[in-house]
Amino acid sequence: MLARLSIRDIVLIERLDIEFATGLAVLTGETGAGKSILLDAFALALGGRGDAGLVRHGAEQGQVTAVFDVPKAHPAAKILAENGLEDTDEMILRRVQFADGRTRAFINDQSISVQTLKAVGAALVEIHGQHDERALVDASTHRRLLDAFAGLEKDVTAVEALWDARRTANTALEEHRAGMERAAREADYLRHASDELKQLAPKDGEETALASRRTTMMQGEKIASDLREAQEIVGGHNSPVAALSAAVRRLERRGVNSPALVEPAVKAIDAAINSLEEADQHLQAALAATDFDPLELERIEERLFALRAASRKYSTPVDGLAALAAKYAADVRLIDAGAEQLKKLEQAAIEADARYAAAAKKLSAARQKLAEKLNKAVNAELAPLKLERAKFMTQVETDERAPGPQGFDRVEFWVQTNPGTKPGPLMKVASGGELSRFLLALKVVLSDRGSAPTLVFDEIDTGVGGAVADAIGARLARLAGQVQVMAVTHAPQVAARADQHLLISKDALDKGKRVATRVNALAADHRREEIARMLAGAEITAEARAAAERLLRAATA
Repeated sequence: MLARLSIRDIVLIERLDIEFATGLAVLTGETGAGKSILLDAFALALGGRGDAGLVRHGAEQGQVTAVFDVPKAHPAAKILAENGLEDTDEMILRRVQFADGRTRAFINDQSISVQTLKAVGAALVEIHGQHDERALVDASTHRRLLDAFAGLEKDVTAVEALWDARRTANTALEEHRAGMERAAREADYLRHASDELKQLAPKDGEETALASRRTTMMQGEKIASDLREAQEIVGGHNSPVAALSAAVRRLERRGVNSPALVEPAVKAIDAAINSLEEADQHLQAALAATDFDPLELERIEERLFALRAASRKYSTPVDGLAALAAKYAADVRLIDAGAEQLKKLEQAAIEADARYAAAAKKLSAARQKLAEKLNKAVNAELAPLKLERAKFMTQVETDERAPGPQGFDRVEFWVQTNPGTKPGPLMKVASGGELSRFLLALKVVLSDRGSAPTLVFDEIDTGVGGAVADAIGARLARLAGQVQVMAVTHAPQVAARADQHLLISKDALDKGKRVATRVNALAADHRREEIARMLAGAEITAEARAAAERLLRAATA
């Protein structure tokens, strides 16, 4: 819940820090003291629309910071996690409004979008004003509120899961059906192409390997004649090896008598013979490498021609032919086996539809039943609020032709303000004062379910007094037992029930040249004096003080 609100350089506010307690906090003060400015600043921190007019005159920017104590399991914490933001024990929402109209938003000092700030703010605080009760009169929220009141969240989650399963099953069916229809239109072509590519049997990387082998063979053919000529000279009939060997033998015989003369020449000739024999081996190996079957080259060229012709025909690179062949084969199998698979998918979709429909119907029945319980609870709150002739109704319209993630139902809160009048949607039928009281009755009933942890009521008691104002105060106090409640009020009966009383005032500064809004927490004596002022007006009498004292005692009785 809201722990602190800090405001800097907003209209009429230079610097303001407010500490909020649990329970019911009331904000009172003279008209024009700055209550609306405070609420506008608070709304800015929660992601409300920025306005350059909020910046204090002469300042380049204004800033509002709202600090909340938020449990880890709260929806606001989940929004942070979904947006990759770090969660801490305190959640600090900060909004900077520049004088040129720009704004920046932060949560826990991490820059975020205004949309994220708004989502987090909506999960933390509901602001209900005299003419702005959209948090409850917006029909799109009514189903969620009914489900929360009825404790149907798990049932709704189950229906949402079945809706997803239903959608997945139907998507798979439609995709398969579309594939079959596409394949059927191209059946003859697909079969021909699949058979042709299957017979061709292309392989990934085959073109590169064949082209490399072909290049090697063609280059070898050109060099083979030179290799053969060189081999003939080195190791063939004209090879000098035999003559050199004979010469060595003769020299060795003569070398017995004159070794010093013969041995160097013999060694040199032996080395030459060895080199020639080594060269002959290399030449023979090279000739073996260049030796190929001409038919192999012909086969390679024919294969390359066939692959490249298929590539042109199917407008696909040669290296993509294998994947294309697999695709066409799959399409043919889809034609051949698709009918059987279609039956299976159709059955799966029917079963998913049936499971969803059964759960959605059960959920609708529960909503219809528990809507009456909600009606009874809200109507019980109306009489003390001087709406004893009015009637609250929860309309649950079920249309199985319009299914959705949360079932078949459209939920909307309706009211009948007087017997004999035509019921209608809450926002359209109730007047401003009635709307505020209907709103309060709803919030009291829904306080422990489907409510933000902090509720702000802006002059919800406008236009009422006496017993009605006291009933409003009593219900705000009850509501504050479940959630944190702040109320801007002019009703002393409401102010008397507060756990924390904050006085909003406007002080003159610089010898009256400018004014500033101040907020002060009132102690017991000052609080009684403020309630007496609310009762008596400008001149506070002894009777007003006595009446204020009675209100305070009655509120704590």
